[in-house]
This record gives sequence, structure tokens and C-alpha cells, in this order.
Amino acid sequence: MKKVLAFIVSLCLLLFTAGTAMAAEEEVSQKDIESVVKALKDIKFNLLWYLSYMSGEGADVGGAAGDGENRNKFALKRGYLRVTKGLMPWMDAHMTFDVSQVSDNGSSLDGSVAVRIKYAYAKFKLPDVAIFTKPFIEVGIVHMPWLDFEEHINWYRCQDTMFIERNKTFNSADFGLTVVSLLGGEIDKEYQKKVNDKYPGRYGSMAFGVYNGGGYHASEKNENKVFEGRLTVRPLPDIVPGLQFSYFGLTGKGNTSDEPDWNVNLGMVSFEHEYVVLTGQYYDGKGNQSGKDEHNKDGNSIFAEIKPIEKFSLIGRYDKFDPNDDADNDESDRYIVGAAYHLDKLHKNMILLDYDTVNYEDPGKKDDKRIQLTLQVAL
Repeated sequence: MKKVLAFIVSLCLLLFTAGTAMAAEEEVSQKDIESVVKALKDIKFNLLWYLSYMSGEGADVGGAAGDGENRNKFALKRGYLRVTKGLMPWMDAHMTFDVSQVSDNGSSLDGSVAVRIKYAYAKFKLPDVAIFTKPFIEVGIVHMPWLDFEEHINWYRCQDTMFIERNKTFNSADFGLTVVSLLGGEIDKEYQKKVNDKYPGRYGSMAFGVYNGGGYHASEKNENKVFEGRLTVRPLPDIVPGLQFSYFGLTGKGNTSDEPDWNVNLGMVSFEHEYVVLTGQYYDGKGNQSGKDEHNKDGNSIFAEIKPIEKFSLIGRYDKFDPNDDADNDESDRYIVGAAYHLDKLHKNMILLDYDTVNYEDPGKKDDKRIQLTLQVAL
């Protein structure tokens, strides 16, 4: 009998110990789950891809401008993975990975898909002050003031870069600090829903900052800092809410040890409506971001998007650029026409067919010509 009682007591102790261990393990497991959930809270992921087939001649399909060589290829034009984490009510962390194909003739990496960081910044949200609505500051590898604004009016970055970047004046990101604010509250929600909810300041918006000057994919070659600023005014928010006037200015030195002058003056008029978007801009400047050009130059660009029926858009663009005001026969004229089918939300997942041609005054260059079919995938 004693042996039976001893066995029962031992069994009970064993079961109690096992149950205690399981409970402790379950508690640890629950804490681990809670820790993971807490870490993932307020994290947002976004994907954006431009997948293209292109056929034609010249620079836009991988060659030198005006070389006249025939080319055709499938390409990953660009890819972005964006991660945003809310750290505190007044602070976010943001990182964007930039995916592209390497173009480096003679290298084993030519044509490879490379990943680099385009944006990596802390975003500090500030309280409203007077007319300044939803102001914030980005610190790190940040948005420069102009292209993010323009690309939220002309949504066809998948076709290729905007006018000023396409002519190698500057790109969209740099190491530095950017201050952004809406002006005078927000435009009404109906306009934001039907037309555009980006930079929805009732009386416009502004952005300015200071930067290394080399862009996000170049090391700084001098100690100069570049100052940039954009001011956008929406003069008639209740009558013509889609009408905006924008000015962008930049002053600094090109990114070489010689520090050549680099200046930009750019003005744009834009009109956005549920069924049509129109922009016109004029550029006058000197030098460029890389510092490899010290010439005075100018140009202009006109863009139009017509949305005649749901899920369908027609686009057109004309760029005129003079890379050296003191030289003759060096201007170029670019013509772009295309049609887009929007698979879901407007300007999100879409298919774009476009034709792009550049006419050169230089008799030593042949005109660039390209037809392209692009699938934009966005999440």
C-alpha cells in the first residue's frame, strides 16, 4: 500500500512539475508573441515596380543619346520597397530600397539587378502654426523639394523621369534636411477624393532644405551645401481648386572638387480636374548636380492627361531643352504620347503603352525613337 501511495505522490509531483513548466513556457511564448506584435505595430509596407518591354533606337533603350543603334529588351525599369514605422505620435522612421538594373558596359555586373537605399530618414511631425498646416521635417537621405511634388501631379514616372531629371539637372533624393508644410489648412475632401489628395494645402504648400548636393547615389566631392526651396500657391481654392502656381529655386555648387556654379530657377503652372490634368513649366539655370557641366541652359515642358472614361487615360508631353545657351545646333525636342489602362484605383496598378522620340538639332546625332509597354505594380 505504501508503495502505491508513493507512486501516486510521485506521479502527482511529476504532473505538477510538467504543468508548471508548460505554463511558464506558454507565458514566455505569449510574451514573445506580444513583443513581435508590438514591434510590428504601426509598420507599413509598400511596393512599386515598373516592368517594361521597349524597342527602338538610342538613349532610352540603353545606348548613348543619338547613336542610332537598334535595341529591344525586357527590363525592370525601377522597383521600390518602402517601410515606414511609427515610433512615437510625433516621429516616424522611413526607409525605401531602390531596385534597378546596372548599366556598366565591360563589367560582370552589367544588366544585374542591384538594390540600394534611396530614402532613409526620421520624420518629425510638428504642430500647426498660423498658416502652416501639418508641417514636418525629414532628416537623413530625404526627399528634395521638387520632384516628389511634380510626380504627384504627373503620375507617369513609370514612362520615365520628369523633364528636369531627364535632362540630368538633379534627381529626387539627397543627404540632408527637408522642411514641408501645407498652407492655410486643407482643400475640401471632395476634391481630394475625386482629383488629388497629395499636397492638399488649401492655399498651397511649401518645401525647402539644405543638402550635400551629390544626390542619394553619389559621395560628396566638396564641402559645399546646396539650398533648395519650393513654394506652391493655390489662389482660388473655392472657384478653381485645381489651379496652382509653383516656383522652385536652387543654389549651390556642382558635386566636384572644382565646385562649379549650380543654379536652378523653375516655374510651373498646373491645373488638375477629375477629367483632365495640364502642366506647363519653364526652366533656366546653370550647371548640374554632377558638376560635370558649367553651361547656362534653359528649357520648357508641357504635359497633359485626359481621362475620357473610367480606367482609361491618354497622355502627351513635349520637352524642349537647350543644354548650352552659348552654342548653336545643340537643342532637342522630345515628344511623348501614350495610353494607360488603370487596373484598379487610378494611377496605381496600370498598363501604359507609349511612344517617345527625341529630335536633335545636332547633325551628328540621330533621333531617338522608342515604343514601350509598361506594367506598373503597386501595393
